[in-house]
Amino acid sequence: MVSQRHRFQPPNFMQRLLHLPIAAIAFSTMLSTPLHAYEEGHDGKSLGIKVETLAKSTKQWDGDLLPRYPSTQPEVTVMRITIPSGVTLPLHTHPVINAAIVIQGKLQLSLQDGTKNLFKKGDVLIEVVNTVHKGKSLGPEDLVVLVFYAGTKDLSTTMPVNKKQ
Repeated sequence: MVSQRHRFQPPNFMQRLLHLPIAAIAFSTMLSTPLHAYEEGHDGKSLGIKVETLAKSTKQWDGDLLPRYPSTQPEVTVMRITIPSGVTLPLHTHPVINAAIVIQGKLQLSLQDGTKNLFKKGDVLIEVVNTVHKGKSLGPEDLVVLVFYAGTKDLSTTMPVNKKQ
């Protein structure tokens, strides 16, 4: 019996882009978090390489499915955001997929329907996309989050929501 050879087909750029935020989060916490051994054919175990997947999902923190990627030029943005204790961000949306890790403090995210979720130091979240929400730094210390946006060139990562007067 003759076996057929399968040609390797690399994942398209958008599929690889989806893995960047997760890889960056894992790398950023590698030195301070106990990790499980993981090998991907690179003899990682014998080299002492350990990887822990902190978040991997097709859904946002509110349970809705993530939207499809746009077909325009991708652009990755990484931000370290510090919000003073007690400050509530105004209502806003994110038109791009993003993930974050709480480095310090406590973050309460709230949707307009009253749904709330609390994230504390070390928690990872996949943010809601195109959904109106707000965040609050609950303290007692300032909130510091590291956010990875998988967007497109010339598209803002955050859009304010104007209140109707």
